[in-house]
Amino acid sequence: MNIRKDPNDVGADATNKYALRRNQEIDNPCYKEHLLSLKCLEANQKEHNECELYFQNYKNCRNFWASVQSERRSKGIKPYLPPLEERIKIKAKYLNSR
Repeated sequence: MNIRKDPNDVGADATNKYALRRNQEIDNPCYKEHLLSLKCLEANQKEHNECELYFQNYKNCRNFWASVQSERRSKGIKPYLPPLEERIKIKAKYLNSR
């Protein structure tokens, strides 16, 4: 079985990357924060202490969505991780309540 990629088929590779990114955005509500922390590490030659704010933001995001999932699970609301459209509303409601 030959699994070589055609070097001229750049479009398929770009499509796969877009699909992969889209899936990660759906499955990971903190995908943006994740990317920002990685970009910070890259920009600062992997100096972790320069990126502490990004890491803390990512950690806060993960904790927030974990609590949302836990609450939805206890109330029997499925899916436990809300869809993208619903996440925006949940996040706005949380920020307005602070």
